[in-house]
Amino acid sequence: MKKVTINICLIITAFILYFLQANFFNWFTISSVMPSLFVIFVLFIGLFSNRIMGVVYGVAIGAILDLVIGTQIGINATGLGVIGFLAATFDKNFSKDSRATIMFMVLGATFIFEVIVYILNYMVFSTNIEVINFIRILAIEIIYNLIIVIIIYPLMQKFGYAIENEYKGNKILTRYF
Repeated sequence: MKKVTINICLIITAFILYFLQANFFNWFTISSVMPSLFVIFVLFIGLFSNRIMGVVYGVAIGAILDLVIGTQIGINATGLGVIGFLAATFDKNFSKDSRATIMFMVLGATFIFEVIVYILNYMVFSTNIEVINFIRILAIEIIYNLIIVIIIYPLMQKFGYAIENEYKGNKILTRYF
């Protein structure tokens, strides 16, 4: 029953993030660049739950974003699915207790997501490669995402450990013995 409640809360959070991304952050752009809240959200799900859940939420949220705002289906779904997959790898190799570690994870996830989306857009639409413009947009988005993570880190940690206890349980002894 707790897992169903957690999933309902995550779905409601995804809708809230969509409305924040679509409405609120349109007013607060830096050089017409908005933060990517869904990269942070999928990374959060993958870090604190498990790999399958991170990939499923990443692909589902990406597919919905592609249907609602995208011109080609599958680009955001692929990028967010990869982030959900990598989040579980980050979970096994890094600690989630440090704010700096989470910030580096968000930095890497944002970089990987934007590179995947840029490459897929190039392959699908055969657009010109504008490296300088891409690097400028990437830098602004990374800084924006890092600022958001600094602000919401205590909430991420509190709710994340509640999710982790439900999905992974307390396996401290089995991890070391």
